[in-house]
Amino acid sequence: MWDRSVVIGLAKMSCVFCHGGGMLPRLGGAWVPCNCVFRAIFRMCHARYRECEALAARTNGIRLDRGGDPTGYHLYSRRDQEYAADFALVSRRVLNSGDYELLRLYYLLEADWRVCCHDLHITRGAFFHSAYAIAERLGRAFAELRPYPLYPLAEYFEGVAQAHHADSLPVRTLSSF
Repeated sequence: MWDRSVVIGLAKMSCVFCHGGGMLPRLGGAWVPCNCVFRAIFRMCHARYRECEALAARTNGIRLDRGGDPTGYHLYSRRDQEYAADFALVSRRVLNSGDYELLRLYYLLEADWRVCCHDLHITRGAFFHSAYAIAERLGRAFAELRPYPLYPLAEYFEGVAQAHHADSLPVRTLSSF
């Protein structure tokens, strides 16, 4: 899943570890994504979460999608609300209670870092260290979540659910004619 072509656009040019390449060598010759890539993924997912929350009060948000199988079923969905719920639930599942409280205060409720430090009884350095670590863990979780990851956002919002039932008809392709 992770190769240079995927991560190069996400990597931070000023990163002291990957220098904008997005990949880091590990023992045994394997290459892994840099943490700056996972923080970028988290920032994009978090920005979309905030957008979904802001639009929730003003829009209806119901969408009708046509399924991709030959039966052509229809699916009604509220993608924005589903995304916001998925973001919160995955975050709660991945983080421990202390880290989730920091995420809730700083990222979701958008409190100032000084307020967070006071409420959580931590120092400024510990706060920012934890905030970066949370962004890295959640960025990885959002990208590697299976079967439906939250990142890339275009696939989450534009993808169509497929029916995979034992009794469903096979999908015809151009090569089957």
